[in-house]
Amino acid sequence: MKPARFDYHRPASVDEAIAVLARYDGEARILAGGQSLVPMMNFRIATPAAIVDINRIPALAHITVEGGIVRVGAMTRQREIEHSPVIKERLPLLAEAIKLVGHLPTRSRGTVGGSIAHADPAAEIPMVLVALGGEVVAKGPKGERHIAARDLFQDALTTSLAGDEVLTEVRFPAIPPKAGYSVEEFARRHGDFALAAVAAVIDFEGDKCTKAQLALGGVEPAPRRLSAAEAILQEKGLGEEAIAAAAAKAREGVEPLSDHHASGDYRRHLTGVMLERAVKRALRSRA
Repeated sequence: MKPARFDYHRPASVDEAIAVLARYDGEARILAGGQSLVPMMNFRIATPAAIVDINRIPALAHITVEGGIVRVGAMTRQREIEHSPVIKERLPLLAEAIKLVGHLPTRSRGTVGGSIAHADPAAEIPMVLVALGGEVVAKGPKGERHIAARDLFQDALTTSLAGDEVLTEVRFPAIPPKAGYSVEEFARRHGDFALAAVAAVIDFEGDKCTKAQLALGGVEPAPRRLSAAEAILQEKGLGEEAIAAAAAKAREGVEPLSDHHASGDYRRHLTGVMLERAVKRALRSRA
């Protein structure tokens, strides 16, 4: 298969990219790593009038820490995340999740911003961003705006980014040194998209949970926090009964997808299983 005809632009700056996007009035698409967009174009699932290739904008690739926030440029390759000592120290949850993303060739080209902007329901990086309560920075003709993760992901493959905006940076709150963390997912094969996944960050003292951050991916059209399950852990502690109750609450509250990969009932079941595993392993990670 070959893509439909399109115009090609390779801007040298973010402002130049924004100007090109504005000219096409929502009919242009940004090319970052291309690991999702190019196959969609080849199968003509996506038929943009123009491609705006942002690979020549060096300012979009960086990993820095500022005031407890890890700032990752949108064009930072996933492979860089995998080997970054900053990510390993300050965002071990992301360091763990990145190993589950695709395969080596896709991580070598795929970008952090591209994964988030694509917004696949089962993608690991968006789930981690939601779990940590992070945000993205987007720039458009009207200037720069910050979009919280909870407001970014709207539906499958749909975000609140405007058609003339460029996602420039992703900001993750650093994980406290004593917090436990884990990512649990169920996929048919390693590297496949998850049928269900849970990311967990647990602050605790003994059996007391001082703060729980749980996010679900692969089950619903968009990743989201499991706030009712978090509340149970924060109220009832981290014993077996409390964890089982949190898992049950999570199962009750989901509205799962049903497709040729898995039924909604199966994804609902997996939600509880992945949550229990994620919380228990998060506790062991700081034992």
